[in-house]
Amino acid sequence: MTNINQQISPDSIDRTSIDRARIPPFAYVLTVCIGVIGSNSLALGPIAPEVARSLGTDVPSVMVASAAFGLGTAVSAIFLGRFIDRYGPHRILAAALLLLAAGLTGSALAPMLAFLVAAQLVVGVATGIALPSIYTLASVIAPAGRESETIGLVLTGWTLSMVAGVPLSAAIADFGGWRAVYFVVAVATLVACAAVRLAPVREGLAGKTTSPLAALGVRGAGPLLIACAAFMAAFYGVYAYIGEHLHAALGLPLSANGLVAVSYGFGFGAAALLDRLIDRFGAGRLLPLIFLVVAGVYAAMAAVSSSYTAMLVVVFFWGLANHFGLNVLIMRLTALDPTRRGAIMGLNSGVTYLSLFLGTLGFGVVYGGAGFSALPLAAAGLMLVAAIAAALAPRQVPAM
Repeated sequence: MTNINQQISPDSIDRTSIDRARIPPFAYVLTVCIGVIGSNSLALGPIAPEVARSLGTDVPSVMVASAAFGLGTAVSAIFLGRFIDRYGPHRILAAALLLLAAGLTGSALAPMLAFLVAAQLVVGVATGIALPSIYTLASVIAPAGRESETIGLVLTGWTLSMVAGVPLSAAIADFGGWRAVYFVVAVATLVACAAVRLAPVREGLAGKTTSPLAALGVRGAGPLLIACAAFMAAFYGVYAYIGEHLHAALGLPLSANGLVAVSYGFGFGAAALLDRLIDRFGAGRLLPLIFLVVAGVYAAMAAVSSSYTAMLVVVFFWGLANHFGLNVLIMRLTALDPTRRGAIMGLNSGVTYLSLFLGTLGFGVVYGGAGFSALPLAAAGLMLVAAIAAALAPRQVPAM
């Protein structure tokens, strides 16, 4: 009788053990690391007018520093991410956070625009190696069967940066000046670095340094990175022009942009409560469907683009759907080859920030010619491409 029970109920036994498995506390440290990185990447826009006044230049010139950050992130992620596999994501993350703190301090002390641009380039280089290290660590420390919950928890760091980091940065700039923003983020980065250094982490399989092209050759990497490019270009392309649309077309004050960021951030964070469903149904099966849902959200956004209230509601679901898309995409990529996770996630971050540049540029042309309502429709088209690419990626991957 015992043998029969053991044969007919292994799934329930496995499910029970999975439910009892705890997400490691280190996942919360990684969440804070994402929050710190996101706070820097989102901080410059709101404080740009004050930076321009202080440095005796204009806002477009100040935003060159943001472009330098994005370029540094993309190049670093693509060409340095492979060293994560050789030296371990734990050690690399600690070093990257230290470099990040140095770049942030340099940003705070910049006496002129050229120094700020150079400092943000350093911050970008650090970010490009830190992000894939964080995503790699999240996949390594996740208990079996709870990968999506662990990664989803780490991804809520982006919610922290949008909902808390951006308003806090603006408040700090009002009271202490824009330089104080970078000093505060630098201190937070050093605290995060210390927490990473002190945390005992088992990093799993040791790998070797892999060239970006070799990592691209891993079975399934190509289609998933194409999906990543379409997914990210759609997001950044639309997000870049929502504020201008609300101000220029709907006649709303600039403060209305803050509620859009908060609505998106709450949606993105709320999705973490449902991440367990991904582990139950399977990432490979869900990713194309999730991308189709995101396409539907963009179509809805195009339909309600003339109503601010309706836009806020749609933006909430935009954040919700994008959280699932990013979570499952990272799960699929990190599972392709455990010995090359760092290189693959480096390519992912590189593609993400290149898509930021190309999406913002390309959607700007569309926005200038056809207005905002055309942007979500273009984004929906890109999400169809992402869904097809995700469907073409093999579902069977090595066990993690």
